[in-house]
Amino acid sequence: MRRFLITGLAVLASTLAASADKLLEPALTVPPSQGDHPRVALTLDACMGDIDHRILDVLVSEAIPTTIFATARWLNHNPETIAVLAAHPELFDIQDHGRNHVPAVTGSEKPYGITPAGTLAAVDDEVLGGAEAILANFGRQPTWFRGATALYTPDAIAEIEHLGYRVAGFSLNADFGASASAETAQSRIASAKDGDVIIAHINQPGRPAGAGIAKGLLELHAKGYEFVRLGDLAP
Repeated sequence: MRRFLITGLAVLASTLAASADKLLEPALTVPPSQGDHPRVALTLDACMGDIDHRILDVLVSEAIPTTIFATARWLNHNPETIAVLAAHPELFDIQDHGRNHVPAVTGSEKPYGITPAGTLAAVDDEVLGGAEAILANFGRQPTWFRGATALYTPDAIAEIEHLGYRVAGFSLNADFGASASAETAQSRIASAKDGDVIIAHINQPGRPAGAGIAKGLLELHAKGYEFVRLGDLAP
């Protein structure tokens, strides 16, 4: 597997980072292509619940390299999907989405109404609990972490990095937490630009967004886009 130098990779605080007490939503891009085909990183969150086969089946049939951020909670619920992912190590890079899908936020603010970790000790438990589940199921230690809601307090980001993980932001939100319509999700995926890190969800088979994600990915693949995995980015 080729490795892509992290030179040119941007990890930037969003406009939410106007002051130190605000939540941060880090942005992330990958080095743009040096060839004729745009390069993107597809990252799919598996928070809880089931697997969306509309998306998974496209990833396998079209051989699209993908980074999946999985929680221990989701892994414990989906042993059959684990077997599929493990059977395709050349495609699927499994990274840490936490133990129980708890936001890596200290204090009492609830991003999107979700109760946060609250303390750095609880952030540690969320990060390390997710990593333990990945190691147990796939035999490898994750190197990236994305917290629930992808929002963080500054001290939580520092703690995650102290634990040895890189925080995975994104540059293109394709499905807005799987709440988008199929048409919107397809359009947003299809609009991906060279260097984008795409975020979407693969755990909501009952929502319309998944059908749009699958169609959008087929469009990008047909256009010759190059897909890279975060785990293949050199530090």
